[in-house]
Amino acid sequence: MDTGGTDRSEDDRGEGGGIRTALSGLTTRGRSFLAAGIAAAICAYVLGQSDLLRVGLLLSVLPLLCAAVLYRTRYRVAGSRRLSPGRVSAGAEARVHLRVDNVSRLPTGLLMLQDRVPYVLGPRPRFVLDRVEPGGRREVSYRVRSDLRGRYPLGPLQLRLTDPFGLCELTRSFSTYDTLTVVPRVEALPPVRLSGEARGYGEGRQRSLALAGDDDVIPRGYRHGDDLRRVHWRSTARYGELMVRREEQPQRARCTVLLDTRGLAYDGAGPDSAFEWAVSGAASVLVHMLERGFSVRLLTDTGDSVPGEGADGFTGASQGTADAAGLMMDTLAVIDHSDGTGLSRAYDVLRGGNEGLLVAFFGDLDEEQAAVAARMRQRSGGAVAFVLDGGVWAGGPAPVPGPPDGGGERLRMLREAGWTAVGVPRGAPLEDVWRLADRERSGLMAASGGEGTG
Repeated sequence: MDTGGTDRSEDDRGEGGGIRTALSGLTTRGRSFLAAGIAAAICAYVLGQSDLLRVGLLLSVLPLLCAAVLYRTRYRVAGSRRLSPGRVSAGAEARVHLRVDNVSRLPTGLLMLQDRVPYVLGPRPRFVLDRVEPGGRREVSYRVRSDLRGRYPLGPLQLRLTDPFGLCELTRSFSTYDTLTVVPRVEALPPVRLSGEARGYGEGRQRSLALAGDDDVIPRGYRHGDDLRRVHWRSTARYGELMVRREEQPQRARCTVLLDTRGLAYDGAGPDSAFEWAVSGAASVLVHMLERGFSVRLLTDTGDSVPGEGADGFTGASQGTADAAGLMMDTLAVIDHSDGTGLSRAYDVLRGGNEGLLVAFFGDLDEEQAAVAARMRQRSGGAVAFVLDGGVWAGGPAPVPGPPDGGGERLRMLREAGWTAVGVPRGAPLEDVWRLADRERSGLMAASGGEGTG
């Protein structure tokens, strides 16, 4: 995806104008010339040396003259910026393309082009542009990269004008800026058997009605072109008009990804923290389930869901996978810790209906919150929990991924409620714990004599 902005600078003197603005642009060299000229003029007056007075006047007038000429220079310059792409994963690079067009009839002098970027994206890029002919253009580019997700403004673009002697330098700023979105890292996940619905369509054997319009009821009135074999005679006799049945179609399997964002549930900060691992894990699962054809939604402990409240917050069958994924990735790019202390709001949302597969990323759970999480299992077709222990993530060497600690009280409570609960070691690859959850569930299914896919 490419994004861009265009702006124009014409005379661009909006920061005050007047002689004060011109004098503020004097460089160190220009100020030195001015000071030396004034000192020489004073010495010439005291000593009565006319030749020294002329030298002093020349040194004093030259930087003032350069400042006045540079300030009154009328450049009509258009600048544009294009991001490629406008949304990148954390740790990936984006390229920023800048273009400067001289839309006046006069050539420009030496220009220094500078773009403002946040410190986290790298150093501020600067470019020196030679004389731009009337109607000409110059194009430059630079790269930005961030290990931290977020939305970062780029701009506004600045032009620095300087005189041939380097005595004065003025900055002209454009007004527009663009935004680079850095989304969480997404890991490719292998297909595993986590629920009773292997694919987005058909496997769950759930059926829904194929709507022919927003105002349809069961059954609906006959419309021109309807197949007469679909006429519902009992309803026709009841309502006194021709009524037809609506066709049925497989319902998309659902998946809810629950992300625990409580600030008290996580320790530490930075790209390698437990919270960032949970955010990246949620993003990876969302993309994985969308690619498998599921209707998905992102739910947080605050009860907020993405993509929205319509259709119970899930992506509809007609909504493009790329658009749905982009919306949820943009949300995860800026998601932060919540001030909440419990999971009750998320539970209230989940108990409203059949949620299909539930994949949760929890931080530290005390006994009360573990009990709330255990009750969430009642409304889901399958439930997988990845629990990040703050004490494990706070320090020490990263353990080798293996079976979860069966003695953990919170994990025991979740598993007794029917969850496939996995304790996440510090820094463990998501793919490893994803496969581990599959093995844990397979063992539970074998012990109970059941089977299913997901």
